[in-house]
Amino acid sequence: MRIPSLLTAAAIVLTSGSDTARSLVGDRVLSLTRTSSWTLVGSVPIAFRTFHPQGMVKIGETFYVSSVEVVDRDAGKGAGHLFKIDKAGNLLADLRIGEGAVYHPGGLDYDGRHIWMPVAEYRPDSRSIVYRVDPASMKAEEMFRVADHIGAIVHDTDSHMLHGVSWGSRRFYRWTLGGAARGQTQNSSHYVDYQDCKYAGRVRMLCTGVAEIRQANGSTPFRLGGLDLVDLRDGRPLHQVPVLLWTESGLDMTHNPSWLEPSASGLRAYFMPEDDRSTLYVYDIEGQVGSPR
Repeated sequence: MRIPSLLTAAAIVLTSGSDTARSLVGDRVLSLTRTSSWTLVGSVPIAFRTFHPQGMVKIGETFYVSSVEVVDRDAGKGAGHLFKIDKAGNLLADLRIGEGAVYHPGGLDYDGRHIWMPVAEYRPDSRSIVYRVDPASMKAEEMFRVADHIGAIVHDTDSHMLHGVSWGSRRFYRWTLGGAARGQTQNSSHYVDYQDCKYAGRVRMLCTGVAEIRQANGSTPFRLGGLDLVDLRDGRPLHQVPVLLWTESGLDMTHNPSWLEPSASGLRAYFMPEDDRSTLYVYDIEGQVGSPR
């Protein structure tokens, strides 16, 4: 199934990473509820092995997906990838990123010029390197290092700050673009653990993730996907909603990377929940049309 194109010129001019597009996404997410209608409009099999996808941004009709390839986790051996993928699911480029045991890429953000990307050791309370990547040349520049596992990062283009989340998103960090620390707060929400985060305009970030609910009888845990819009000033959730979508095998759609963008009639969402043999799922959510407040 192909990905349908957006229907109007008004939607097309809302380019990925633009201030207007980010703010529209954040505003329209505020209208989502548990009963919002998500309609599957496309599914694209990815034509290569994706390993364990982590974060995703969409620039034009091209997708950039971070992924971790594990060789020997106990020994700290693996490889970090940033895949460049066309809309048909074909691999255009593969940037290897990280160093030594620091090979686990996290959630991505795109600020209109650069992709921001953390790469960490594959364990909590460890260490990370924060990179920015030129999507055209696929060249990475190390920006700074952090003494913790950073699982996702966003660029607040309004205040020119970076915000990161720790393993399991229990801690929020704030830095200048050069890496000077500007504070740390605790995540007051325990609804889902964030897997991928994006800047959503006006000092907000939009995160998707999953809660794994284990039962006493030892059966397969139930995984509930969810979406949080977070106030970056104090880490409070502004709006939370479950994403009641699963693959045919029962995997929650927000298990790994995600990307949301404004469409002509609401929002369009892209998910890549599966490891190794992934599919890009495309959903439309209608009814959230409006201008930023």
